[in-house]
Amino acid sequence: MTRPESMPLQLLAESMIELPAGAIVLRDEGTKTNWRVELAAFRLAAVPVTRELYAAIAGEAPASAAGPRTPVTEVSWNEAVRCCNALSRAVGLQPCYTLGDDPEGRDVVCDWRADGYRLPSEAEWEYACRAGSADVRYGELDEIAWYHDNSGGRVHDVATRAPNAWGLYDTIGNVWEWCWDVYDPSVYGPYRVFRGGGWNDPPRGCRASCRRKSHPTFRIDDLGFRLARSR
Repeated sequence: MTRPESMPLQLLAESMIELPAGAIVLRDEGTKTNWRVELAAFRLAAVPVTRELYAAIAGEAPASAAGPRTPVTEVSWNEAVRCCNALSRAVGLQPCYTLGDDPEGRDVVCDWRADGYRLPSEAEWEYACRAGSADVRYGELDEIAWYHDNSGGRVHDVATRAPNAWGLYDTIGNVWEWCWDVYDPSVYGPYRVFRGGGWNDPPRGCRASCRRKSHPTFRIDDLGFRLARSR
C-alpha cells in the first residue's frame, strides 16, 4: 500500500475524538464471564473508515456499488492492520504493527506505545461506544443506527444517524467493526473480535455489549473497521 503523491491530506484520516482514561467491564454471554479492563486515554475516529479513505490509502477499495462515504467493507482483519500501517507511514507516524508471514495473523504484534494508527482493542471499542452509558445502547435504535428494520437492505453513508455523547457515529449499526483482540484462542484459534452490529442485523445484534468473531481472512459486506491511536 502506497500513498499517491497527489492524495489530499484530509483523506488520510477522519477526525479523531480524544477519549479519557477509564475502565469497562466486558461480558461474554456464552461463558457468562465478566472481566474488568483499565484503559489509558486514547483517540478514536468519529466514523468508520470510508471507501474513499481506504482507496486513498490502498490505491483502491473492494468492488462495491456503495458510495464513497459509506464504510468500507469486504476487508479482512489482516487487510485492516496493513491499512493502519500504510496510513501511519503515509503521514509520518510510527506504525503500530509488526507483521509476519502467518496468513492467520498469529504473529502480528502491536506496539501500543507507537503513535500511528491501529485498530481499537475490544475494551476500547465498547468503552467508546457506551460513552458513559450503562444501557443496552446509547440511544433509540432508529435514531442512532442503520439496521435491519430501517436500512433498506444496504449500507449507508457514515454520520447520517445521531452520534453518542462523545461525538462518535455508527458505533451501533451500519457495519460491524474489527477489533484487535483474539476472541478465545483455546476454542476458536486465531479468530478476531468484531463489534457493533450491521445494516442487516436485528436489534439483538446492535448492542454495545454484543461480541462476534471470525477468521482474520474473513470478508463480508457488513464488516469494516475504525481507526484508533494511542495518546
